Amino acid sequence: MSVHTPARRLTTRDIAAMRRRGEPIAMLTAYDAIMAALVESAGIDMILIGDSLGNVVLGHETTLPVTLDDMIRHAAAVKRGTSRALLVCDMPFGSVTDPAQALANAVRVMKETGVEAVKVEGGLAMVPMVEALVAHGIAVIGHIGLTPQAVHQMGGYYMHGKDDASAARLREEAKALEAAGVFALVLECVTPALASEITRALTIPTIGIGSGKDCAGQVLVVNDLIGLNVSPPPGFARPRADVAAIIRGAVGEYVAETKAERQPIPMSRRAE
Repeated sequence: MSVHTPARRLTTRDIAAMRRRGEPIAMLTAYDAIMAALVESAGIDMILIGDSLGNVVLGHETTLPVTLDDMIRHAAAVKRGTSRALLVCDMPFGSVTDPAQALANAVRVMKETGVEAVKVEGGLAMVPMVEALVAHGIAVIGHIGLTPQAVHQMGGYYMHGKDDASAARLREEAKALEAAGVFALVLECVTPALASEITRALTIPTIGIGSGKDCAGQVLVVNDLIGLNVSPPPGFARPRADVAAIIRGAVGEYVAETKAERQPIPMSRRAE
């Protein structure tokens, strides 16, 4: 019998316990089995299969074209590559427009991917959807501040909570989503002072992205972390590597060697 104990996948209770202990929560995105396995082997707590795959994998300008089928395909791949991290799948644009639709789509995600939770973007309008999912046993993470699915309504990407009205709205949204049953809340591009205030006002963990260092955890797009991009990452992301340069260098060497080591092979003439 093996002396090694199989890895146990983290649960929402584990994440809640980390918040109670004051232990920071580390979260990254992943979109395929290999990247997920590598991320998990480095000790990540949660993996988000983000609809950011529209930008960084599928080549779209925004997350809006990403479909439920896209999310399910990539989330299932991430599941196959992991055994410990808690997995969260984004509900894509248009998939949670009313409680009945949200429930049907979230049930499909849970059944077809094996993830432990879903993430829903939006504030007060999402409360009925969150309540419907939680009532049927689905773990949900909320997401307020900069919500990329609403980029056109918001008029672009920018910091939220700078003025009194925006700050008051975010406080209200955070409290309402906690009351609706989310087990964690993403704060994206929220002013650091407000993100810190909201974190201290909630019992659930906040997961910051571009919102300073005083959230209970942090999430980043893995491509931004490792420098796997063809365009600059957002200003709040500090790449720890330049994987794009490594790939370009390796491929460049391969192309040069292939062309240098082989003589031209003439085409055979057809028999007369």
